[in-house]
Amino acid sequence: MINLKIDGIDVAVEEGTTILAAARKVNIDIPTLCFLKEINEIGDCRMCIVEVEGRRGFVTSCIQKAEEGMIVHTNTSALIDARRTVLDLILSNHPQECLTCVRNGNCELQDLAKKFNITKVDFEGERIEHEIDDKSPSIVRDSNKCVLCRRCVGACKKVQEIGAIDCMNRGFDSCVATAGNNSLNDVDCTFCGQCIEACPVGALYEKDDTGKVWRSLKDSETYTIVQTAPAVRVALGEEFGMDIGSEVQGKMVTSLKRLGFDKVFDTNTGADLTIIEEANELIARIRNGGVMPMITSCCPAWVRFAEKNFPDQLDHISSCKSPHEMFGAIIKSYYAQKFNIAPEKIFVVSVMPCTAKKYESVRPEMENDGFRNVDAVITTRELARMIKKANIDFVGLEDSNFDDPMGGATGAGAIFGTTGGVMEAALRTAADALESKDLGEFKYEAVRGGAGIKRATINLAGKDMKVVVASGLKNARKIMNEIKSGKADYDFVEIMACPGGCVMGGGQPIKNSKTLATKDVRALRADAIYGIDEKSVIRKSHQNERVTKMYAEFIGEACGEVAHKYLHTEYKKQEKYEI
Repeated sequence: MINLKIDGIDVAVEEGTTILAAARKVNIDIPTLCFLKEINEIGDCRMCIVEVEGRRGFVTSCIQKAEEGMIVHTNTSALIDARRTVLDLILSNHPQECLTCVRNGNCELQDLAKKFNITKVDFEGERIEHEIDDKSPSIVRDSNKCVLCRRCVGACKKVQEIGAIDCMNRGFDSCVATAGNNSLNDVDCTFCGQCIEACPVGALYEKDDTGKVWRSLKDSETYTIVQTAPAVRVALGEEFGMDIGSEVQGKMVTSLKRLGFDKVFDTNTGADLTIIEEANELIARIRNGGVMPMITSCCPAWVRFAEKNFPDQLDHISSCKSPHEMFGAIIKSYYAQKFNIAPEKIFVVSVMPCTAKKYESVRPEMENDGFRNVDAVITTRELARMIKKANIDFVGLEDSNFDDPMGGATGAGAIFGTTGGVMEAALRTAADALESKDLGEFKYEAVRGGAGIKRATINLAGKDMKVVVASGLKNARKIMNEIKSGKADYDFVEIMACPGGCVMGGGQPIKNSKTLATKDVRALRADAIYGIDEKSVIRKSHQNERVTKMYAEFIGEACGEVAHKYLHTEYKKQEKYEI
């Protein structure tokens, strides 16, 4: 252990701990801007400077390791003046558009300006005007608001190993950009949105589709249906000041009904549908000598990554559409026929924790009978904005239930929202199918947890099945390289683009760097997901009576002709951007 004093307080920390981490241990706040734990620890912004007795000049606390006997000061007048000057210089090249910025009220630069009582910018000078990149269906890039913290670069290069963006040029001309300053739409971006989650300001944000939704809600001739993903209900409350991981399913449904949606359905039901198809596809591959291992296909960012980076391995990916796309197809076919609604009058809105789902919804193959499966995708953040715009008191809302018959789901559908959940849900159904009986098995602990890669051997019907779960595209690349090289002997693989799965999706509430450093946001949200599963009366997808009724009345057999028409798709090679 290392012993030091910070602002007169004795602190003992493990060797290798930074001064910043040591200060946080005793609740001493040192301001930061570029720092993002384990992702961007570079000391560029200089907001976290401190004084160390016996050292000349200031020390950058986010990268300086604590040393035995150190005496640290964090709030001297010289430090306060220096930080204010740094902040003023950053603000001098930043648009003063806070009131109209998407990050107003949740901006780390704004928080710092308030903390330092900056009411005007002392340094005025030339600014570089950048063109806003809004060509992508998922992400908007506004470099005019960029503070060059490089947190987005760290997320893209270090966490995801994509490298779609980087810091370009030098000096005053420095900027974060893509190769050739092309649109994110035209490079190797997967639209995962982890750059948005990392950005402390409004330089990166999701393409806003709430306008489409408002127009549909106002059109009396349109039957507007909304579906909500499992991860949304354990994060939406955070946008209204509730604790991280608060489960707000009932309030969410009530708010959607108050917004005016004709029906409020549950994507978890679509997840149950996905599991029945995916589990049967897996069993068929095992029995018929199909391409193994089979890889899940629920995550569109992962699918785009595979199409660009592993086009020769696409046969491994399940042909199943993702749950919300399956559900959209069923709503415009089975549901439309059952309730005599013209499918052209139906407008399906998906509320997703994900920015890549926006891209997925406009993929050419995501349509049936001439109708898009899903007409608009909004993120958890966008739904929160709609609720606020409608002046709905979210926290004070009573609970409501999803509408029948597309609002009944199982615990298996719920756990799709966290890494390992799709795998576990599929195993619950596959085990029963292979044994031809209800085994009563609900939990597969080996595929749970926050590790980026989880390997396990599961015994199903007397056969050992080797499975692996990967979250984060860096880890996906490792697994795909194992498969491509022939070194892997997996039977079933789950891959999610976002580290931790959908609960940490690019469309979820954005947490500041201090919260991310001091709280396990993923675990809190995931625990809430598993809590929904624990409370569920039915916890296996194939036991969902609403879904089995769909098969009896419309789909027929799993992986059959009708199922393949509406619930399955295919993938194709996409060209990589050549630098």
